[in-house]
Amino acid sequence: MSDSLKGFSALRHRNFALFLGSRFLVQIALQIQSVAVGWQVYAITGEALDLGLVGLAQFLPFAALVLVAGQVADHHDKRWILAVCFAVDLLCALALLAFTLFGLREIWPVLAVMAVFGVARAFVMPTTQAIVMSLVPAEDFGNAVAISSSAFHVAVIGGPTVGGLLYLAGPETVYTVVAGLIALATVSIAFVHTGFQRRQREPATWHTLLEGLRFVRSRPVVLGAISLDLFAVLFGGATALLPAYANDVLHVGPTGLGILRTAPGVGAALTAVALAHAPITRRVGHWMFGGVAVFGAATIVFGLSTNFAVSLVALFLLGAGDMVSMYIRHILVQFETPDAIRGRVSAVNSVFIGASNELGEFESGASVVLLGLVPAVVFGGVATLVVTAAWMYLFPVLRTMDRFPHAASASALRGPAGGSQWRYTKRKGRRGGPKRRGAR
Repeated sequence: MSDSLKGFSALRHRNFALFLGSRFLVQIALQIQSVAVGWQVYAITGEALDLGLVGLAQFLPFAALVLVAGQVADHHDKRWILAVCFAVDLLCALALLAFTLFGLREIWPVLAVMAVFGVARAFVMPTTQAIVMSLVPAEDFGNAVAISSSAFHVAVIGGPTVGGLLYLAGPETVYTVVAGLIALATVSIAFVHTGFQRRQREPATWHTLLEGLRFVRSRPVVLGAISLDLFAVLFGGATALLPAYANDVLHVGPTGLGILRTAPGVGAALTAVALAHAPITRRVGHWMFGGVAVFGAATIVFGLSTNFAVSLVALFLLGAGDMVSMYIRHILVQFETPDAIRGRVSAVNSVFIGASNELGEFESGASVVLLGLVPAVVFGGVATLVVTAAWMYLFPVLRTMDRFPHAASASALRGPAGGSQWRYTKRKGRRGGPKRRGAR
């Protein structure tokens, strides 16, 4: 393969390309839709709190159902889970279109639709994390993660801009375009083949539901990686305070705010492209902790800056550092996880990601009340660096890790007939043999 195509090796695989296209269409559709929903809700009530209720309406069902969704992903074809969820997203977009055409005067119908979106999101997040391992060979998995992250950030960067332009023609135009994009994504995902083989289904009990949590707790590599992300983002939530910084510190107005919001996504997207062409293969632990350290240091610089250009560079580096950490974390978690519980472990990872984002915004707001705007952001950056140092001490296996688990290690996780070595050693443990500690 030529060097120019090496960075896109995962796209040679038809099923991954179809999955990537459908995921991108849905992601950019939801970003476009978020603009219309926000404008409509604020136009009706004029209350900023109601904008927060839109996010809360999506988060609560997500938090309640994501562990259940992980178990569903482990026992059903992930392609059809995503197809059903995309179809639900399509119906929600059509409902928002209908509300708009009939004259929306209250926000509760929008909140109800957002709650249904939250239900679909609970199933989409662990399923999309778990499905990629079945779409590409192990040697192309890192490249697939980088390409997928690039596409995600392109949607995050471009979606709101497209949504704002479409909104000039009215919210009904926005929802019509969103419905069309999601419909294409639903058709595309139906043509993906995951090689799913139905296994003997475990009874749906609390024991099986919490299997992912027990696995994460038993694996220092997995626990350290996802908890590092949780606490780093929890404290380093500077992006939640961008409107206040744009208005009160940098004095750049709404246009400047839009540029500030774009900067972390640009940093993350360009870093993902770089990782696709030059993947990290050595000193994995140092790179992961380094990425989080850059995230924390950039947060401090942003907090102290009163110069618009310096703030943009800091936010760019913040996004780049976060992308490096996310790239390594995702590969580690997927390679360390057996197929039979991949969905449940991905659900736990989704809980950590969702909690860090939502609680991080709350922590940032609470810190401003207690400390003031600039001290709150600087405190968050310092706390992120402290967490990084603490995790390097608490999880030496991560700090000293040189290479990702080899493809052979991932294959060894699979037991006979599509089963899991994790489950196999648990059964042996009940007979007095090795328990989970040796479950590779």
